[in-house]
Amino acid sequence: MPIATPEVYAEMLDKAKQNSFAYPAINVSSSQTLIAAIRGFAEAGSDGIVQVSTGGAEYLSGSTVKNMVTGSVALAAYAHEVAKNYPVNIALHTDHCPKDKLDGFVRPLLEISAERVARGENPLFQSHMWDGSAVPLAENLEIAKDLLAKTAAAKIVLEIEVGVVGGEEDGVAHEINEKLYTTVEDGLATVEALGTGENGRYITALTFGNVHGVYKPGSVKLRPEILKEIQDQVGAKVGKERPFDLVFHGGSGSTLEEIRAAVDHGVVKMNIDTDTQYAFTRPAAGHMFSNYDGVLKIDGEVGNKKAYDPRAWGKLAEAGMASRIVEACEHLRSAGTSLNA
Repeated sequence: MPIATPEVYAEMLDKAKQNSFAYPAINVSSSQTLIAAIRGFAEAGSDGIVQVSTGGAEYLSGSTVKNMVTGSVALAAYAHEVAKNYPVNIALHTDHCPKDKLDGFVRPLLEISAERVARGENPLFQSHMWDGSAVPLAENLEIAKDLLAKTAAAKIVLEIEVGVVGGEEDGVAHEINEKLYTTVEDGLATVEALGTGENGRYITALTFGNVHGVYKPGSVKLRPEILKEIQDQVGAKVGKERPFDLVFHGGSGSTLEEIRAAVDHGVVKMNIDTDTQYAFTRPAAGHMFSNYDGVLKIDGEVGNKKAYDPRAWGKLAEAGMASRIVEACEHLRSAGTSLNA
């Protein structure tokens, strides 16, 4: 299928919320990890979201070039072509973008999509994230309001973060403390500033103890009941049941029970990066260890071209990552829910 249109993406998000499931949102940083992600969604029978961070976008442009816009446009162009060969819908998203990178990442990409829409085409990306977690809430929402007007005009969904995700990702770091829990007051301020959809569609990462990075299950103290409290109290105030379409960040180390509780409270998108990075690299490492005398020219020998051909270990890496995405779809209940099923 082609990359999801704005209408298809909206239908995807609506279906997820109505049926209490969420889409894995998989970070990619190369054409091969992109293929692995789409393959995983196809094998799970799930529509899905592929996303690129600021660091991933830089890498995609060439590790010595480091141009976030070039990398993002190149990824999107490649994705629009290869996605046609898979029977599921894929939405393209840009991940965490702090204030100091808006002008070099999200805003130029928004301009490209606005130009495309003006020509009668679909936007290049289906959603963009503004990460205002490092600035005061008032400033966060002021910038979000400005961006929402632009994303709505370009038929794009805006993702915001209200609260703080602990740990570090792409240079944005936060301590692990009580600030990791969004409050009802934060939720009320959000709908007061942005509305509940009438000013443009947005999805919201409310934090409930989330932490980026690598953690064993049980190490991260999540409180998904906070999501229900915010949905209930803000919903009562605005007269709308579960007013927020929620995003789950920093999910590594979460238990399946915690994940599904969050989904039950309105999470429609869950970011997955750390686990899929490992799932991609582990089979490649296994190939290198098992075939070291083939991938290396040891003691003056010539090695084995079939062993060091990047396709040999690349296929294994792709399959490993795809398998982990199938597992994610099963955990989030999106397996078998494709709009094309």
